[in-house]
Amino acid sequence: MKRFLATTALCAMLPLSAFAQDKPFELQVGMTTFLTGPASVFGVPAREGMEILVRKLNEDGGINGVPVRVTYIDEGAGAEALTSEFRRVAAEAEVMMASISSGNCQTLAPLAEDLQVPNLMWDCGTQRIFEEADYDYVFRTQANATAEMMATVLYLLETKPDFQTIAVVNQDYAWGRDSWDIFSNALRVLKPDVEIVGEFFPAFGAPDYSAEISRLQALSPDVILSTSWGGDLDTFVQQAFQRGLMNNTTFVLPLAESSLERLGSSLPAGHIVGARGDHYFLHPEQRDDEDFQAFITEFRETTGSIPIYSVFHAAQALEAMKSAYEKAIDENDVEWPTEEQLLAAFEELEFQAFGRPITLREDNQGVEAQLLGTSVQAGEYPFATLEDIRIYDGAQLLPPVGENSLDWIKGLDASYLENIESDSFEN
Repeated sequence: MKRFLATTALCAMLPLSAFAQDKPFELQVGMTTFLTGPASVFGVPAREGMEILVRKLNEDGGINGVPVRVTYIDEGAGAEALTSEFRRVAAEAEVMMASISSGNCQTLAPLAEDLQVPNLMWDCGTQRIFEEADYDYVFRTQANATAEMMATVLYLLETKPDFQTIAVVNQDYAWGRDSWDIFSNALRVLKPDVEIVGEFFPAFGAPDYSAEISRLQALSPDVILSTSWGGDLDTFVQQAFQRGLMNNTTFVLPLAESSLERLGSSLPAGHIVGARGDHYFLHPEQRDDEDFQAFITEFRETTGSIPIYSVFHAAQALEAMKSAYEKAIDENDVEWPTEEQLLAAFEELEFQAFGRPITLREDNQGVEAQLLGTSVQAGEYPFATLEDIRIYDGAQLLPPVGENSLDWIKGLDASYLENIESDSFEN
């Protein structure tokens, strides 16, 4: 009797999270993505890919028998509406996934922390999130801008080592400025003799690049970098192609994997294309994989287009969530984990979707491989594909936990290049 009373008293002192939790009727997830506006070229395909993957997951039994239901929130509705909708959906959801926009991630990450809802940053690039604050509820399931820009610099130096001059044409907002800061500082350290001959920051959504193209033709740089995306990137490349700017200058386009199909023949051979991770519908290590091929085929049949990096980022977020739940269930020998158990499972989680495996570091930042290649018009598709593909291990592209990216980059020297490893593929 005393043992029973003692046990009862001890149980009464334990937090509710220490007890097993009943399975829910369904796992409710909220996902922010651009469904309207210029960024919908990323957001709509991501939603379409998520719908395909969730449907298959549920057909296979969900997560330990629990089906997943995703509620989508339009990032294109504006900051106030987005924040309001995030709060509303988070009140019912067990997991949130936000966002595409780096600005929205900077707003919603601290909000998720305040609301104490697990949030997966599934696509945004800003490196500032985990460098400027610590989070218990926020995790990034892909790389950040530092890894993406460092890989681009490395590919450029390896494939075009003799270039002497460079210019940049980036959208005039945080991403355009921040990505150029990372890229240019890395370039100054790793190739100090390079000359930056022009820096152009046209307005976001600019319809005409005639002035920039005329200046670039006069400057005739060896390399032109543009980290622009979506319609802005498409317009700039199309106008540059029409005026012959791409004939004698190498374009470096870290986000152009998402524009290949839209650009068609306007992206000629010989230009550098990045994939924001190792995302490519002809991924050299994945294209013979049965699951990979089945997804590519279903996505094309459903949407009429090839999947782009935002689709693969969405797949990674879903796989990270699924893996965390399965890990928490297994490690705690429960039918369904508590929130505390789920958060613990996300710590240093390893998972894999349609690319190389990804690990979450102790600061909750994802370590993701980076794929770059050179455009080629081979004729097999009515748009450019990639050759001379190189895949870089993500761990070597990030500063150590707790260090600022720009400070880390400025402390590098030429010896950094000697320790870089990559895998090369002809196409």
